[in-house]
Amino acid sequence: MNAPSRNPPPAVGAGLPHESAHLHVSGRATYVDDIPVPAGTLHAALGLSNIAHGRIKRLDLSAVRAAPGVRAVITADDIPGDNDCGPVKHDDPILCDGEILFHGQPLFAVAADSHELARKAARLARVEVTPLPALLSAEAAAEAESWVLPPVEVSRGDAVAALETAPHRLRGEVELGGQEHFYLEGQIACAIPLEDDTMRVLTSTQHPTEMQHMVAHALGWRVHQVTAECRRMGGGFGGKESQSAQIACIAAVLARVSGRPVKLRLDRDDDMRITGKRHDFHIEYDVGFDDAGRIAGLKLLLASRCGYSADLSGPVNDRAIFHADNAYYLDAVSILSLRGRTHTVSNTAFRGFGGPQGMFAIESVIDDIARHLGRDPLAVRQANFYGDSAGSERNVTHYGMKVEDNILHPLVAQLAADAHYTERRAAIDAFNASSPLLKKGLALTPVKFGISFTATFYNQAGALVHVYNDGTVLVSHGGTEMGQGLYTKIRQIVAQEFGLPIDDVRLSSTDTSRVPNTSATAASSGTDLNGKAAQAACQAIRRRIAGFVAERLGVSDEAVIFAAGMVSAPGFDAAFADVVADAYQARVQLWDAGFYKTPKIHYDPVTMQGRPFYYFSYGAALAEVAIDTLTGENRVLRVDILHDVGRSINPAIDIGQIEGGFIQGMGWLTTEELVYQTDGPQAGRLATHAPSTYKIPAVSDLPPVFNVRLFDNANVEDSIHRSKAVGEPPLMLAFSVFFALRDAVAAALGPGARPQLDAPATPEAILRALHGGRL
Repeated sequence: MNAPSRNPPPAVGAGLPHESAHLHVSGRATYVDDIPVPAGTLHAALGLSNIAHGRIKRLDLSAVRAAPGVRAVITADDIPGDNDCGPVKHDDPILCDGEILFHGQPLFAVAADSHELARKAARLARVEVTPLPALLSAEAAAEAESWVLPPVEVSRGDAVAALETAPHRLRGEVELGGQEHFYLEGQIACAIPLEDDTMRVLTSTQHPTEMQHMVAHALGWRVHQVTAECRRMGGGFGGKESQSAQIACIAAVLARVSGRPVKLRLDRDDDMRITGKRHDFHIEYDVGFDDAGRIAGLKLLLASRCGYSADLSGPVNDRAIFHADNAYYLDAVSILSLRGRTHTVSNTAFRGFGGPQGMFAIESVIDDIARHLGRDPLAVRQANFYGDSAGSERNVTHYGMKVEDNILHPLVAQLAADAHYTERRAAIDAFNASSPLLKKGLALTPVKFGISFTATFYNQAGALVHVYNDGTVLVSHGGTEMGQGLYTKIRQIVAQEFGLPIDDVRLSSTDTSRVPNTSATAASSGTDLNGKAAQAACQAIRRRIAGFVAERLGVSDEAVIFAAGMVSAPGFDAAFADVVADAYQARVQLWDAGFYKTPKIHYDPVTMQGRPFYYFSYGAALAEVAIDTLTGENRVLRVDILHDVGRSINPAIDIGQIEGGFIQGMGWLTTEELVYQTDGPQAGRLATHAPSTYKIPAVSDLPPVFNVRLFDNANVEDSIHRSKAVGEPPLMLAFSVFFALRDAVAAALGPGARPQLDAPATPEAILRALHGGRL
């Protein structure tokens, strides 16, 4: 028999390049817009509202229909099935059904021979509207008691009594802005009508199954008439979890009406106007604590701007409640969550999914406690940590989950020692004492982030593995690739199971016709779920091959080993490809489907008590910054990160995710400011709807000293190869930058100062904090 041409090391644990890296850098990676379309494909554009709230009196589309190249025009009345794309609650019209609910809402869609002709035609509509009053902020919604979902309150102990008896008590509030996803590839879908009332939808989405369902419902069809497919996205960050449905549905309805394939691709301005953002929050707190800064009682208000519909605001705000403790034990606590309905775009999932907002709230509380007491904020954080062992009394969350794997005590201690926190704190104090205009700040902040969908039924995944008779492997699974490296890790997992070189394993696009009933690639769970499902399929196939070899040799199945491209047993060595070819001839099944569901998780969504998460991911970051007190300009000078990913499947990808997540979080908290017009005829219009007015971090914003290391740890739970999720938790490491900026502002204001610094901490916000809210 022929020996394999390579002798690869184990695939899992290797820092392999991203499986599409060579395609990314050469410009050959295929996205939806790059797929050759069938002859006769039409291109779509949308007609948008120019008012935040009103009722349509007259919608004259005669000039649109008569425009050159136009082949189809649709309004809400032309949707044959449900005019709804809400993922949870049916309150999200695909096209406006008479009442305009936000500035930029799609009123109609047009399909023409080219993208340019469609856009030109969409501008020819004549719309007459009766304006109605508009609510534009979370505070306005709270005052009007306008909710997309009812308020939720979670409490433990007697917070009121604890506040009244605490040695110290503080009240405060802070504003936390939203964030635009700014994926490089905008929202796009191509709908291709097929025979017998079926439809193929190529879509840039994190949730192909939901796109399949939404398109079927919009067309009035059954689900098996629609397939949704996605090979890769040019970024998602949560913005393509639910909100890609509207684009897919419009393209599909136009394709149904015209009988021709239709591609709908949003340009950047329209994309930013039409799609939801990270929820912005108004936060208020009332906290009691002792002389060491340990929290005795806390009342917390989390009021979010959800927009005109529920979308995913329920679970987003639930996760904010779940993460309002971050790393800290809260013995007596009451949290009130308000989900405000406003006449703005419907906010949606964004990396962290509400967790960052809840964690920001408690970090603000901790920081204020430290400044009130004149203590080092790190010491106050450590005083409030959850216990470091399962037997600790301080190890149960406010929602009833036991924290059994807390590694923050050694992790934070290691980071503080390795990054010389104490020495640098003293050096910064000395610098600030001698520098009247420039001030430096330092902050070390922890992260404890729960991993699993809070909607328990989503914690399942399927995979389909084919071993071909030449020994190569093709894998399909329910996860989607948005640049995060999921496909790379699945290849490594599969290669490891069969003992194959990585190049012998290929992944197909994510397709609802191959793997059904998929969950969204979200909640940092892509590798956990789909990796386990792929592993299960591989193990089933491997058992059959091992049984085939063992029967021929007269040995036990356990004696058959798969490694280095070979199949070995006592007195037997053969190439995997040769063994597979023989097994095929012997009619051994060489494909299988795998399934996985996350164990242990459960909780009551009414009381919000239970175990919503399988495990926690941990990390900490130390940031050093400088500000100019005359201009508010600032610079991140150095960042040190120590992060827990368990036993890493791919350290190179994991470190890249930590770096990218941190920078994205830093952008949210420092430069990315969403500005809506608040008065006049254009009230509710997003003013920052282009790269010229909305600033995401650039290469020049990267800290000149940026140290990222992985904490030596293994997941206590039976996750895939004892790894941990890495997609979302690193974003919250960026709190260190915000609170370092706050530290610098406090240094400028003098001892005991509690700066009123809102996020994002733009130069203007820093100046306001320096001047008591005035500019």
